[in-house]
Amino acid sequence: MILFRIRQLDEVLINHIAAGEVVERPAAALKELLENSFDAGATAITVTLEKGGKQFLQVRDNGCGIHAEDLGLAVSRHATSKISKLKDLSQIESMGFRGEALAALGAVSQFSLISRIAAASEAWQIEVEGGLVKPLKPAAHLVGTTVTIAELFYNTPARRRFMRNEKTEFMHIDETIRRFALGTLSTEIQVFHNKKCCYHFKKIMQEDDVLKRLGAIVGENFLKEMPLIF
Repeated sequence: MILFRIRQLDEVLINHIAAGEVVERPAAALKELLENSFDAGATAITVTLEKGGKQFLQVRDNGCGIHAEDLGLAVSRHATSKISKLKDLSQIESMGFRGEALAALGAVSQFSLISRIAAASEAWQIEVEGGLVKPLKPAAHLVGTTVTIAELFYNTPARRRFMRNEKTEFMHIDETIRRFALGTLSTEIQVFHNKKCCYHFKKIMQEDDVLKRLGAIVGENFLKEMPLIF
């Protein structure tokens, strides 16, 4: 009989395993990033994709940004600005709070985060490749944050094979974007896929804009048959 010894997993392997739980496909990665942008108070978000998000996925927002001193924490596990004590769990108002998504994404992609807060004169960038965190460096960026994910699951072949073709992955992304656009009418959202603009959901400025936005999201024909009361 063989007795196996129990050992503590190293942080990189832990993040690889966590990535499979947090991020199943490009649409799941996009969901996490969109939630972060919304929690940061963004009123304008631009999503750029290539090959259904498998090759390239970027979310740029004009939210409050992240302090340069916090960027290292932002890409580590269980680090978050959204909760600080146990009782916070019973009164969460943000879309996300676990502090796992960025660390998981950094473990299984070529990951870059650039951010600038309003009080700072310049932005700062942190890069993670396969779980290896690189030193901070200054960057050019307006107030807000840009997260770029290239070659998702490049270092986890089994998970990469699980992803479907470009059309299928974009179908899941399309659903994620539409759901988010329906729930955040005051946020402008632009989406580019393979260098072509797919959507431009303009934020609601007045009551008449609600129908225009809903029509762009669900389609004019569906909207005509759906009873709406304003």
